[in-house]
Amino acid sequence: MILGTPIAVGNTAKIYLHKNRIVKVFKDYLPELESSNEANKQKYAYSCGLSVPKILDVTEIDGKQAIIMEYIKGKTMGDILSENMEQAEYYMNISVDIQQKIHLVVADSLEPMTEKLKRQIESVNNLDNRQKSALIQKIDTMTFENRLCHGDYHLFNLIMSDNNVTILDWVDSSAGDIRADVYRTYLLYLQFSKELADMYLRLYCEKSGLLKDEVFQWAPIIAGARLSESVLSENSERLIDIVNHYCPL
Repeated sequence: MILGTPIAVGNTAKIYLHKNRIVKVFKDYLPELESSNEANKQKYAYSCGLSVPKILDVTEIDGKQAIIMEYIKGKTMGDILSENMEQAEYYMNISVDIQQKIHLVVADSLEPMTEKLKRQIESVNNLDNRQKSALIQKIDTMTFENRLCHGDYHLFNLIMSDNNVTILDWVDSSAGDIRADVYRTYLLYLQFSKELADMYLRLYCEKSGLLKDEVFQWAPIIAGARLSESVLSENSERLIDIVNHYCPL
C-alpha cells in the first residue's frame, strides 16, 4: 500500500488519508497489541452511540501496526477557534456539552483509569520514590463512579462538519473519575492559555454542578502521570511544580 505523505504526525503514529479512509500507522517501538487495544477502545465509544469514526480494519502495513478507519471531512474545532477567537466561549460550550455526553457512559468494561495512572506514575524518572508513593496513595483514597473518560479531550480532537462534531483519538480512554478527565483537559489548555483553561473549567463546573476544588483534587496525580508522556511541547518543571504544590511531602 503506497500511502504518500502523512497528513499528521504524532508521538506514536503517522496519519494518512488514502482512498477516502484514514490510515493510522504506528511507530515500531510500541507494544504489539497497541493497534488492537486502541481500536477496541474506539469501537467501544462508537458502540455507545457517540460520534466517533468507525473502525474498518486493524492490520499491518510494511510490517507496522495500522488501523484503518472512516474519514470524517471537516476542520478541528481547535483550528476553527484559532481563526475566530472572539467566539471562544461558543466553541468551548459545544465541547463541554459533548464531553458531558461522554461522561454519562458507565464504562466498567474498559481499563480502569487508576491502573493506568499508577503505571504511568511508576514509570516517571522526574519523581523520586517518596513522590510516587504519595501520588499512588492519593489515588487509593479517591472514590468515584466508573464513567467513560476520553483521556486526551481538547478542541483539536474534535472535528466539526455539517453541524456535527466527531470525537477523535481514543487511545487514552479509560473507565474512571470524570473529575480527573476534566482536570486533564484543563491541564492541556493551561499549557497554552490560562484564559481558555479557566473558561473551560468554569463552563464545565457550571453545567455539571461540580466544584472546582473537587476537580483540583486530581491535579497532582494527573500532572505526575503527564510526566510519563515525554511530550516535547510540555514543560516538565510546571508539572513537577503542580505535584509539589498540591501534594507536598
